[in-house]
Amino acid sequence: MSPVRERSGASAGQGAGPSIGLYLTEPVRGLAGFAAMPAAAPWLAKAPRGDGHGVLVLPGLLASDASTHVLRGFLRRLGYQATGWNLGRNHGPTEQVLTGLPRALSAVAERTGRPVSVVGWSLGGIYARELGRRHPGQVRQVITLGSPFALTDPRQSHASHAYRRRSHLHTPGRAPTREQIAEPIGVPSTAVYSRRDGIVAWQACVEPETVLHENVEVRCAHLGFGTDPATLWLIADRLAAPPGAMPRFSPPLALRSLYPDR
Repeated sequence: MSPVRERSGASAGQGAGPSIGLYLTEPVRGLAGFAAMPAAAPWLAKAPRGDGHGVLVLPGLLASDASTHVLRGFLRRLGYQATGWNLGRNHGPTEQVLTGLPRALSAVAERTGRPVSVVGWSLGGIYARELGRRHPGQVRQVITLGSPFALTDPRQSHASHAYRRRSHLHTPGRAPTREQIAEPIGVPSTAVYSRRDGIVAWQACVEPETVLHENVEVRCAHLGFGTDPATLWLIADRLAAPPGAMPRFSPPLALRSLYPDR
């Protein structure tokens, strides 16, 4: 699912994607978080509130801003100036995306007068990391949701075929390699992942933790990151952190069971 150039001689068999059972049940499981929203509303209303800075939200492969509507609405209710990317459906690293994303970031930064947090779902998270890498002065932090930035083998993603089928739309020579995408970025980042992800292998969505980077596990399907209550709370917690190196994520005791690695 990543906007990368294939390297000649790349070895095969370095990883496998999620089980076929997880993959086939993705649509149903993806709706679980949305169905749980009414019950979760009381405690989501108490989610941490930050300083109302700008948040740019990027959709996954083949998705548009419609897929992040619930997430952006939640962030706006918390006081953030959350906006979609306004670039239509995500077909991969097209000229429109590669040119439009830096402009979208700059527009939010100029409108709000300060660096922007960038939240990216799946392929959108890879874009988010590259914005943080290339425009660190404009990016406050990056949050990725099931984003396979550490992909080592196309078979780790059930979306690889859909990505390759649209390669004729991609701008040649401008996409970074897998190795470049996997390199750490110089702004605070949080990788949200799920072992129940049926689209990409969770191992491809994390990297070694540092003072700038943390991995946090949730329990949703890949298609549910944008509506999963635990993920929404986590995003709110991270956005509420002051600029700079963030403290480790520590959910309230009542919610700790929602985060397996806590």
